[in-house]
Amino acid sequence: MVDFNSQKVIINIEKIIKSFGGDSIYNIKKNIDKIRRGESTYFLDFKDYHIIKNKLRQEEYQVFKVYSDCDKVILYDQSPPKVILYEIKTKIILRHQDILGTVFSLNITDEMFGDIVVDDGKYYIFILKVIDDYFKNNFLYIKNSPIELIERPLNYLADYHHKYEEKEIIVPSLRIDVIIAKIINTTRNNVMMKIKNKEIFLNYEPLVKGSHLLKENDIFSVRKYGKYKFVGIIKNTKNNNLVIKYLKYV
Repeated sequence: MVDFNSQKVIINIEKIIKSFGGDSIYNIKKNIDKIRRGESTYFLDFKDYHIIKNKLRQEEYQVFKVYSDCDKVILYDQSPPKVILYEIKTKIILRHQDILGTVFSLNITDEMFGDIVVDDGKYYIFILKVIDDYFKNNFLYIKNSPIELIERPLNYLADYHHKYEEKEIIVPSLRIDVIIAKIINTTRNNVMMKIKNKEIFLNYEPLVKGSHLLKENDIFSVRKYGKYKFVGIIKNTKNNNLVIKYLKYV
């Protein structure tokens, strides 16, 4: 059995993990090649997911989700991916970014782990089995507080759904570029640039037009800013603006 406490082995694994990273053309090609060899991809965000699926025939892949509205998915052909779910036990209160920052500090890239779930004071993370030994031997502290990893059945969070914060804003129209600009406090020109760079998704597809008018229950996301659901118009103001409600995933 390999001794994963060996510093030499850990260093080698870190180098391998680093080599997996990035959303480059190589990374896309690598995952497509894996599917066509009958293997599964690594974890994909929705940007890479849509790029890859559009380069494959529908019969070439299946989609693996750890729960119904998860943020990352895995594509596979024949054999389902090998994924592990850990509950993170700790005596301190954690935020999503505390866990995420610690994972990144171990040189583990985005595609090596799936969703991080914070739910009613409990914390969970999905990882690929390929990094399990490295993860268990190095993911030991968060914010200098010791943690314990407890493996849970993969379907343990099957019924989990994201929680939301309810928010209201005033906007002149239901155009998605107008609403996103207001939500993330930027200009419509910057929003259009994000659309061009495929950083904005509407109902899990890349957004094409900033002029799209949002409808009730539309789900949209902005890379690095979060995921949102449009609820609807609350009322009109005296100046003919709209008070709208939306939900922000937390």
